[in-house]
Amino acid sequence: MVDIDIHYAGELRTEAKHRPSGATFVTDAPVDNQGRGESFSPTDLVATGLGTCMVTVMGIRAKQKGWSIDGTDVHVKKHMSPPPRRIARLEVTVRSPAGVGGTLSAEVRAELEDVANHCPVRLSLLDAIEVPVTFDWG
Repeated sequence: MVDIDIHYAGELRTEAKHRPSGATFVTDAPVDNQGRGESFSPTDLVATGLGTCMVTVMGIRAKQKGWSIDGTDVHVKKHMSPPPRRIARLEVTVRSPAGVGGTLSAEVRAELEDVANHCPVRLSLLDAIEVPVTFDWG
């Protein structure tokens, strides 16, 4: 269990604090939804959570097995639906740097892809959200 405290600062902005670490961040409503778009929006955090979760569980498996995925990048493109607003699609591209993917066998890459596709955030998303995932192993 983790406690997170959120304070509404006004003008569609929040301040969130992760109690265990004390780390903080600000959210802002997007410009297309009456905000200033000066920081991550709540739905941006869902997209961010998905990408970071996928690469983190890949990193955990790689660490357990002695593999390296250092330098791997993830890009998530969030698509919102017309009103009522909701996340409709999260397109994910996982890209390993040149050289890293080539050092991993097809079986290892398949295992890492499976782990990523079954990360806790992905398993928590409703089926109503499309989540196409592309892996580019360099």
